[in-house]
Amino acid sequence: MSLMRRLEREQAVSAPTPDVKLVREQVDPYKDLKTRVHHKLIAELEKNPLPSTDDEEFEERVRSLTEEFLNRDTEYLPRTEKQKIIEDMVNEVVGFGPITPLINDDTVTEVMVNGPYQVYVERGGRLEKTNVQFRDDDHVLNVIDKIVAPIGRRIDESMPMVDARLPDGSRVNAIISPLSLTGPCITIRKFSRDPFTIKDLIQFGTLSPEMSMFLEACVRARLNVVVSGGTGTGKTTLLNCISSFIPEEERIITIEDAAELRLSQPHVITLETRPPNIEGKGAITVRDLVRNSLRMRPNRIVVGEVRGGESLDMLQAMNTGHDGSLTTVHANSPRDMLSRLETMVLMAGMDLPLRAIREQIASAIDVIVQQSRFQDGSRKITHITEVVGMEGDTMVTQDIFKFQQTGKSPQGKITGRFQATGIIPRFHDKLKTSGIRLPESIFEPFEGFGGKKK
Repeated sequence: MSLMRRLEREQAVSAPTPDVKLVREQVDPYKDLKTRVHHKLIAELEKNPLPSTDDEEFEERVRSLTEEFLNRDTEYLPRTEKQKIIEDMVNEVVGFGPITPLINDDTVTEVMVNGPYQVYVERGGRLEKTNVQFRDDDHVLNVIDKIVAPIGRRIDESMPMVDARLPDGSRVNAIISPLSLTGPCITIRKFSRDPFTIKDLIQFGTLSPEMSMFLEACVRARLNVVVSGGTGTGKTTLLNCISSFIPEEERIITIEDAAELRLSQPHVITLETRPPNIEGKGAITVRDLVRNSLRMRPNRIVVGEVRGGESLDMLQAMNTGHDGSLTTVHANSPRDMLSRLETMVLMAGMDLPLRAIREQIASAIDVIVQQSRFQDGSRKITHITEVVGMEGDTMVTQDIFKFQQTGKSPQGKITGRFQATGIIPRFHDKLKTSGIRLPESIFEPFEGFGGKKK
């Protein structure tokens, strides 16, 4: 979007609907001044653009112009207020408006804009309201445009929902009128500046060292692994961590709706879906990309999430030599994940018998990693489950590791222990033939993080 188009949007007057008026706007004594300075900034930057695209140089230009305009337009302005207005202008022009400080705050894991006058964040797994506000609906729409335009996405009345990402890979969802009666809404699920490693997850209490050792062995032995969990449980973060176990010499193809995975291996091809154009044509789906990836000579296929007909193509790839594939599925338990996968295969439009579908699933998937989010905001792997095979018409599974909750601490923290079930997986021999030797002692029931065996 050009600067002039942003200016036109800023100048548009948008009155809140009666429902939105229930949330009162806080009075900003410098609102008119900020608006005037902002318009002058955009006009000046449009008239005299910088020859270079250096971000630091551009930010410094915005700062100096803002200070110049403030000195010219105001006789007296407290120094603290002047600096605040300068920062607001930098956030407006260079960043993403009023929510820029929240996006840059490492303690914030999620930012939720509920219309122009209500912004929540998640810190430490808990929601809290902020005093951040936008001027009006158009101000929020301007920020949405700044997010989606650089990656070729759009949002308007004909397509009032969009999934996008920030430059750092953080996931963004936006929805506007007429679907949202609250006003334009933005939900940003932030990623850490430095991607979490498996050691970080062990430190956070997401899994035990023994479970980490087991998952590394599964990935290196080219077993097909599905990470299952509800919304916001950390599936993508876990997928990113276990993907780091893939050997560097392998060719990896990642497929996502919005590219979020950040793999450290040198040979990674990142594919991203494309929404339809304004005429409703030209969409490229996850299923299209999965099919295309099979022609790209992959050693590993990593699908950010399967949620529809692409699940059939993914299963067929797993069953035809593309072993070692990784993906995520929304589900509340390992058994629920298998049921959802059945349903998603039926969405592919193929008239397959239910038994044939179950045989495909049981043959393709080796390990299910179930992750859950608890009331205190903590995220833990609750099950590592092996898919054994079929008995009659039923898919058989067995838990290898589990998390057993024992209660809550006085501070409200979930207490419990990671526990091996004592079952040695049937693919243990496959690990050995792959040159991976796991001590059988890790499958003995244990308490805590590497504590004493029972």
